Amino acid sequence: MTVRTRFAPSPTGRLHLGNIRAAVFNWLFARRHGGAFVLRIEDTDVARNVAGAEAGILEDLGWLGLDWDEGPDRGGPHAPYRQSGREALYAAFADRLLASGHAYPCFCGDEALEAGASVGREGREVRRYPGTCRNLTPEERAGHLARGLTPVIRFAVPQDRDSIAIRDEVFGPISFPLSDIDDFVIRRSDGRVTYNFAVVVDDVDMAISHVIRGVGHLSNTPKQAVIFDALGAPRPVFAHLPTVLGADGHKLSKRDGAAAVADLRAGGFPADGVLNYLSLLGWSHPGGKEVLTRRELVDAADLGRVGRSDTQVDPEKLLWIAQQHLAAEPLESLAEHVRPFLDRDRFPAAADHWTDVVAALRSRLATYADINDHLPVLFPAADAAVDTPRAALAADPGAGEVLRAVLETLRDAHPWEDQALGKAVRAAGAQAGAKGAALFHPLRVALIGSETGPDLGKILAAIGRKEALARISAILGGSEV
Repeated sequence: MTVRTRFAPSPTGRLHLGNIRAAVFNWLFARRHGGAFVLRIEDTDVARNVAGAEAGILEDLGWLGLDWDEGPDRGGPHAPYRQSGREALYAAFADRLLASGHAYPCFCGDEALEAGASVGREGREVRRYPGTCRNLTPEERAGHLARGLTPVIRFAVPQDRDSIAIRDEVFGPISFPLSDIDDFVIRRSDGRVTYNFAVVVDDVDMAISHVIRGVGHLSNTPKQAVIFDALGAPRPVFAHLPTVLGADGHKLSKRDGAAAVADLRAGGFPADGVLNYLSLLGWSHPGGKEVLTRRELVDAADLGRVGRSDTQVDPEKLLWIAQQHLAAEPLESLAEHVRPFLDRDRFPAAADHWTDVVAALRSRLATYADINDHLPVLFPAADAAVDTPRAALAADPGAGEVLRAVLETLRDAHPWEDQALGKAVRAAGAQAGAKGAALFHPLRVALIGSETGPDLGKILAAIGRKEALARISAILGGSEV
């Protein structure tokens, strides 16, 4: 079997963690099996479509690295990939069902639904179509058409068995009573098709092998299964993912302001970290690992390891996984990802030795946007917290002797990089008879106003030769540079 998965969002807003999680599973599964990942836009609900939403969806998927093989922007053998451009195909499939007797025109109005109303299992009124037009003769249908009535097209739900059975890769065998499904509309009187019918036609036409989606769609599955059967098309493999709940325990939704993927990007989260976290919502790695590279996720993709229980967004775990990915990211790449978040007005000097600045602070970063919270470590503003220990240091003759030795050594230090600078500092300390805290504390206070902080070599590399010499000289009276 050639694996073909699809992600089919509606352009009603930006993607949130719950719905893009389905895209992640579809992409991973397709890549694991050397198959195709198809992007399809379900835009037939014109009233709910939002201008610019489709472009936002493509941007979100692209940022996460979920590259699609076929889609609205790149075409493919089953184009178009927007439902709004597939009306002719839907009409042809509806005609096939009419010709085979699996569908029929219905001329009933709301009165028929009122007549079929009954009390459901939870005490609520359920409107069921009683099948009034299912057995109309050709003459009766012709008569309705002659009177100018425009029918809807209803699917004729099978009556030769009691239930419809499916196998779900997550929930196992499931049986749905056919008595719970009335003859549902597949095409409205204005020619627009309904969701369940369009989805099946698209999946058949696009040869989708696996339908991987949220468990909220499970109730649609029996209707879709009987349409597949009526068309003589093999059903895809169904896999319904457990519901993603928000941190408050409620279901995620765009309407309730669930965290959008775009918000995470704007907040400086690394794409690989977000992908890693989303993969863990309802799935576990066979080795129990939680921090996984993209390649490791693809290699381990397995629907058999998806759980059945609802899963809940954990912002702290998302942040932790993001931090692990930043810690493992190559320095040059990390520096480039952090650069757009630099507040140049607050820290104009930080860009002068940018890669060294990031190297000094990287262990403190959980997201790229955290950089401005930690830059004061290297570029402190004048206040009591910094000025008081520096004033005390300036009054300490013993510390002055250590700083003079370091200053003399650093004037000629080469190369100006963290490891070489660390060695130079220790050599200066040996010359002055100081080591450990007696060496490191005075120098740190002189450089950043605190006895604690990053490695001294990294501090020196980050602030640069000129600034480092100026800060030490200031403690010694300002005339030592």
